[in-house]
Amino acid sequence: MPADNYHAAALLTIERCRKLATFSEEDGATTRTFLAPQMHDCHRQLSRWLEPLGAEIRIDNAGNFHALYPASAVHAPRLLIGSHLDTVPNAGAFDGILGVVVGIALVESLHADPRNLPFAMEIIGFSEEEGVRFGIPFIGSRALAGQIDAELLARKDSRGISVKAAIESFGLDPADLANAHLTAETIGYLEFHIEQGPVLEEMNLPLAAVDAIAGQTRMEFTFTGRANHAGTTPMHLRRDALAGAAEWIGAVEEAAGETPSLVATVGQIESKPGATNVIAETARASLDVRHRDDPVRAHAVSKLLAAAKEIAVRRNLSLKCKTLLEQSSVPMDARLTEIAEKAIECAGRKPHRITSGAGHDAMVLAQRVPAAMIFLRSPGGISHSPEERVEVEDVAKALETGAHFLDLLAASRIIQRGASSKAAQLKENE
Repeated sequence: MPADNYHAAALLTIERCRKLATFSEEDGATTRTFLAPQMHDCHRQLSRWLEPLGAEIRIDNAGNFHALYPASAVHAPRLLIGSHLDTVPNAGAFDGILGVVVGIALVESLHADPRNLPFAMEIIGFSEEEGVRFGIPFIGSRALAGQIDAELLARKDSRGISVKAAIESFGLDPADLANAHLTAETIGYLEFHIEQGPVLEEMNLPLAAVDAIAGQTRMEFTFTGRANHAGTTPMHLRRDALAGAAEWIGAVEEAAGETPSLVATVGQIESKPGATNVIAETARASLDVRHRDDPVRAHAVSKLLAAAKEIAVRRNLSLKCKTLLEQSSVPMDARLTEIAEKAIECAGRKPHRITSGAGHDAMVLAQRVPAAMIFLRSPGGISHSPEERVEVEDVAKALETGAHFLDLLAASRIIQRGASSKAAQLKENE
């Protein structure tokens, strides 16, 4: 496809993302949570763009949108391309949604200039990734991986509505979530996504292949001392929980700075009794530690725990720690990542690999099928904000890269092995 065509397709892709952003639970802002009524509007709009291309549309019982663009051959393997359709409150127009709309643009290019690929393409828009409504993320992709159980279905939102009831209210059947499961034809998953950070902009790169999604540890630390009068208690006789927590927060930042690629964040702190003239009796602080190498992350967490204990002992405080999340890093498929990197190079851009510090649907799908991600530069490093944006030329290069990815995948041994496996399976079933 000529460069001018990619530019025009990029402009249309951005326009479509902004159109989907208007389907919101809030006036004047983009907020769309799991199976909110506005998700119906999203599904209808996506269908209007895809049905004229001959795509087969369905909504599974977890509320995921599927559009199958079939291959010429019967029983052909299937590549999934997509991302999520839900948003955080007061979101931008591109987080998640861009990955779905880029998939649509790639199907349109195939429809306009058929290349007889040896695999079908399935565009998927996940119903939930952000974890906003029910406090648990990836409901959509968990459904494909067969990871929705009775406990998750019983989980309730702030209004007391369960996941099960939300599915029923949307007109779907939570008793038949098996219709969301990945099929045997699925050979891989590709997700285009904005970086949501400043690295690519700093490097002046429009795109990068994601080699891994970082592991996470989330903890809660509670320092406890003694409340006392702020005006009458000498400094050397204080048991100030907030001062202890503050010292530890400084240690967190210092330790993270000493370890390459490690990020450690204290995003919440709460002290009690919380009066200006009372020494804090308790201080509760969160901790979020991420790194692509799980042993490195574990070592950092151990070091920060030791620092908290040392500070508590020295300041005559007690300390309680609680682990809230322990999530291993997820490598992307090596072969698909190589294809993604080569596709970027074929599009005339310097190939680069990057680790995602944020979680994505690809990390769930990677447990079942080969998965790959391609990041687009986030101007200003801004995401989860109405100021989130993309550059037209970056989207154009993403579309060109996607076209090369499809061709490279078609010529790869992955498809050959997938076809052989499928033929063997069919013969076995005869």
